[in-house]
Amino acid sequence: MAAYSDPGTVKATGTTFEIIETLAREDGGRVTEIAAELGLAKSTVHRHLATLEELEYVVKDGNEYRIGFRFLKLGEQTRNPTETYQMARKKVSKIAEQTDERAQFVVEEHGKAVFVFGETGDHAVQTDSEIGKFRPLQSMAAGKAILAFLSEARVEEIIHRYGLPALTENTITDADELYEELEEIRERGYSINDQETIPGLRAVGVPIEWPDGGVFGALSVSGPIHRVQGEHLKETIPNILLGTANELELDMKYS
Repeated sequence: MAAYSDPGTVKATGTTFEIIETLAREDGGRVTEIAAELGLAKSTVHRHLATLEELEYVVKDGNEYRIGFRFLKLGEQTRNPTETYQMARKKVSKIAEQTDERAQFVVEEHGKAVFVFGETGDHAVQTDSEIGKFRPLQSMAAGKAILAFLSEARVEEIIHRYGLPALTENTITDADELYEELEEIRERGYSINDQETIPGLRAVGVPIEWPDGGVFGALSVSGPIHRVQGEHLKETIPNILLGTANELELDMKYS
């Protein structure tokens, strides 16, 4: 269980969300299973689940609970708050069609990368980049593209809070190496993920900047290493992404 050291936080609320996240991660569960995993009393877990069921946020099927569809509405409201996000969604679809690979739009939230939109082209491979999933920023192309255009103080803050966890043997785990790569990304305008998130997968990412400065998010394309290589990796895909990013930034500026 997480420790709540800040006196301004409410422990019961934290417990509720730990239970919700456990249900989501395990695709449902019984009171005894959740209590054992979180180290809580069964009576505590039951009270939280009973409250969530009454509010229609979880569904009880026999002795097992699962996440309810009420969360679906909240999720859609989270990722579609403005016209700008809808512009990004359309660009993701366009990129997937142009490249025949998987295209994503990613934003930074609480120092992590979160997938907001994703579309698959005709030849796209299945990955674990599901919508709403969080990942370390430095482990992925879109995340590195975002980091490259954040302030140095913000990057330092993120590294201090989360470290540089490795997802594969290729993931950057050294701060000096990361800073060098971020400088290269700023110079060429795009980032590359060479099997740093998933073995056998490469990706290219570009940042999207707000008209008045700051990073809105990043667009990326990912595919298997036998297709995403050579000129395709260093010219074709980057040019598509950079052109689309420019279009989106202009749309944002004049909408």
